[in-house]
Amino acid sequence: MALTVTLLNSAYLCGRCCSHKVLHPLLGPLLNDSMSKLYSSYRRPGSQPEKKPSWENTDFSFKKGINFLKSQLNMLKEETKDYLIGPGGYPLSQYLLEQTKVLWEFRSQEDLNKWVISSDVEIGGKSEVYLKLGRNNQAALLYGTLNTEVPRDGETKYSGYCSMRAKPPVGSFARKKYYDWSNFNSLYLRVRGDGRPWMVNIYTDPYFSHQKDDLYSYFMFTRGGPYWEEIKIPFSKFFLSSRGRVQDQQHPVWLDKISTLGFTIGDKVDGPFQLEIDFIGLLNDRAHTEEFAYETYEKV
Repeated sequence: MALTVTLLNSAYLCGRCCSHKVLHPLLGPLLNDSMSKLYSSYRRPGSQPEKKPSWENTDFSFKKGINFLKSQLNMLKEETKDYLIGPGGYPLSQYLLEQTKVLWEFRSQEDLNKWVISSDVEIGGKSEVYLKLGRNNQAALLYGTLNTEVPRDGETKYSGYCSMRAKPPVGSFARKKYYDWSNFNSLYLRVRGDGRPWMVNIYTDPYFSHQKDDLYSYFMFTRGGPYWEEIKIPFSKFFLSSRGRVQDQQHPVWLDKISTLGFTIGDKVDGPFQLEIDFIGLLNDRAHTEEFAYETYEKV
């Protein structure tokens, strides 16, 4: 038993030592899942721990590693081509004159696979959320039922939320990538809702570890009815929060390090909801000159 624990600890330390090396992405498909489950610190109250170690189910396949290496080299080749052309793979002249840009549109199942949905089921709640293509495959339909009943685990105090979030971009060899929206000043959406309010969330990659929970948010009010509506939200309106608390010290969104974007409903009203999204894009509105909508305080 002691020998087994020693081997597991050495494998874990080896994985951590290789995390900053180029070859770590090759071992990622083989080790990351098992290690993350084996050393996970969170378990929902009332749930039973796994009796069988997850590393026993790991498939150490040499063929998978070779195929993964080939795919990553091809991805690196394409990234190098785009980098030599210009920002985002476009010539610099075209990039500077760009006024609008569509980031996400929903026309196929492949477009839906770029997003993930979640709800309070993760903490023991009873809300339900689903995502599918709308009528004629022309939009994404996010629907479900909100339930604010608090799970009886003795720890959770609040419940009742559903969300949809885009998967963060990933480069070759599992490198983090970011969206650069610094050439635009507004978020532009075409949606059709049921009259319930939503929260639009922008996630950025922090410069420091204590900022990992920072979130920029703003409200999106849908009017309901059969008609589509086009919503423009300036980035200057987004306010900073961390772990659900609005921060006293506010600052604008870091538009050059955008990680992903998401939508959340949590208006404390039990019942069904739905939101159709045609596309999500960016807009450079020359008439909007506001830099930041909130007061900023200097540290004394």
